[in-house]
Amino acid sequence: MSKTSQKQPVGFATHIVAGGLAGAMEALCCQPLDTIKVRMQLSKSGVAPGTKPRGFIATGVSIVQRETPLALYKGLGAVLAGIVPKMAIRFASFETYKTWLANKETGQTSVGAIFFAGLAAGTTEAVAVVTPMEVVKIRLQAQSHSLADPLEVPRYRNAAHAVYTIVREEGFGTLYRGVSLTALRQASNQGANFTAYQELKKVAHRLQPDLVDLPSYQHMFIGLISGAMGPFSNAPIDTIKTRLQKSSAAEGESAWTRITLIGKEMWRQEGVRSFYKGITPRVLRVAPGQAIVFAVYERVRRVIENMKERTTDDSYTE
Repeated sequence: MSKTSQKQPVGFATHIVAGGLAGAMEALCCQPLDTIKVRMQLSKSGVAPGTKPRGFIATGVSIVQRETPLALYKGLGAVLAGIVPKMAIRFASFETYKTWLANKETGQTSVGAIFFAGLAAGTTEAVAVVTPMEVVKIRLQAQSHSLADPLEVPRYRNAAHAVYTIVREEGFGTLYRGVSLTALRQASNQGANFTAYQELKKVAHRLQPDLVDLPSYQHMFIGLISGAMGPFSNAPIDTIKTRLQKSSAAEGESAWTRITLIGKEMWRQEGVRSFYKGITPRVLRVAPGQAIVFAVYERVRRVIENMKERTTDDSYTE
């Protein structure tokens, strides 16, 4: 005799495993696009009269020719080290906030509540993991040394050495440089991302009422659309944040003063287009990245839930 199994709520361990695997897959697939984006944001090309800013393809070709193809994966160690806690915090905190904001009687969550849960989840991951991870990643990606030349020694050898050097020379607080901008970017990203994803998923289920779970390719397509929304809405924030985290702070200079100076300098010297430098590789990275994240996350979560259900069924079999 078997007891009918009921679907259990997703546990925190499931978020860690599914989110971590999804994030690792995203990083491995999309890191080259992120490196190109960072180089474009830090580039001053096009400032001199008669010159044009270096584009997405030209930047990538330049990196490969000057530094070998492996240079496109600079900073990957920092990303992988932070991706598991980042994704675990993102999904676990989003589900927690969504539960808190749900209607107590019906258990349903409104579109506005989902958006605020996404905002809160993005802020949480920015403060807990993303800011120090990105400071280290950007410092590594900004190095233009050739990986083919053993005599060309970079300032930061790897992620661990970068953390050690930054803390020793600039203080622990440097790892949180740009935390306000990072939190603003992550909050707006995840607010738009989760809202679009959840609502599009509802539409897909309404159009296919016979499906209990959507197939992976549909999760991927929905994730692609939802992931593209954030970069267009907060590109200026991301560009200023990148330049802030790359540079060293002057003594006695507040973060807000530095942010203002960077923004004014970009506007005066490079024009409004400079705030959107790297938007092409960023969208090409974030949108497919979210497609991979949601598809892998949903798939791994489903596998874990099915394993738990089989275990429960076996325990009630006589």
